[in-house]
Amino acid sequence: MEKNIAVIKGDGIGPEIVTEAMKILDRVAEKYGHVFNYEQLLMGGCSIDVNGVPLTDETIERCKAADAVLMGSIGGDTTTSPWYKLPADRRPEAGLLGIRKALGLFANLRPCLLYPQLSGACPLKEEISSKGFDMLIMRELTGGLYFGNRKTEEIDGVMTAVDTLKYDENEIRRIAVKAFDVAMQRKKKVTSVDKANVLDSSRHWRKVVEEVAKDYPEVALEHMLVDNCAMQLVKDPAQFDVMVTENMFGDILSDEASMITGSIGMLPSASMNETRFGLYEPSGGSAPDIAGQNKANPIATILSAAMMLRYSFGMAEEADAVEGAVAKVLEEGYRTGDIMSDGMKPVSCSDMGDKITEFI
Repeated sequence: MEKNIAVIKGDGIGPEIVTEAMKILDRVAEKYGHVFNYEQLLMGGCSIDVNGVPLTDETIERCKAADAVLMGSIGGDTTTSPWYKLPADRRPEAGLLGIRKALGLFANLRPCLLYPQLSGACPLKEEISSKGFDMLIMRELTGGLYFGNRKTEEIDGVMTAVDTLKYDENEIRRIAVKAFDVAMQRKKKVTSVDKANVLDSSRHWRKVVEEVAKDYPEVALEHMLVDNCAMQLVKDPAQFDVMVTENMFGDILSDEASMITGSIGMLPSASMNETRFGLYEPSGGSAPDIAGQNKANPIATILSAAMMLRYSFGMAEEADAVEGAVAKVLEEGYRTGDIMSDGMKPVSCSDMGDKITEFI
């Protein structure tokens, strides 16, 4: 099988971690008889440096022409980088919002798995972490507060800011369908997170999710208020399978969930549209403090590439092989600095990529 992959290495540690993911994809292609063609594109701070904007129309069109997008980290040091002296719509992160909208990437899938080998890095009590957890948080990505109308103006002599949280039933329905479809491939449970005791948008969300649930009688649905969900994530994360929620709640909860896995450097991410097309990236940031030092953990990006194999290319066996190789490397005791513990074997970013490649 031949696939065309748009590659956006991005900023900070992005080029290092994406290079390792490409190394793993090349090994998969070699072993399973595939051909992966890469086209490297600019987005974020590196695009500002070259093109004056974080995202160009050409990059959007080249991404649309590809079968999937593999991306590294975007952005830099917000206190020192000249990128952050620019207007908000010209900063690196504006490229992220722009590409999500342009490619129709409304569903963000973020698996949160606690590997048994890393249970000691989990900040939760052993009685909680010993049970392990394997959840997937599905965040609506192109609606809600982040994309609603906003303004700041003086009203009766008082400066007032307004952000609008709006969802229509079609936006809710399509993310709910994605969540139930994924749940059918997992443990068949969906937790829909909202604030229906306060917000009209959440009451509307809950109503539409319940309508979608009728088409999936095998999947158990529960509703959970977002404040309770934040507590339950640190009290009993093993209870969750697929969590689906709106944009801002998902942004916050997925970052909380990332911390209880021990390191955000372990967490992959996929953003998908209504077809099998997706953009795959690590959940963590650009870590400019260690950029170019070969210290970064590439596992999240490598697991993101595995998600690309599974969800966009339908290569389940190949995805299993990559995920199994990651588990094997951890079993063998190899660790980058962020997941290092006593008695383990320290490796660099590129060494970790090499070790995972060996086990595929």
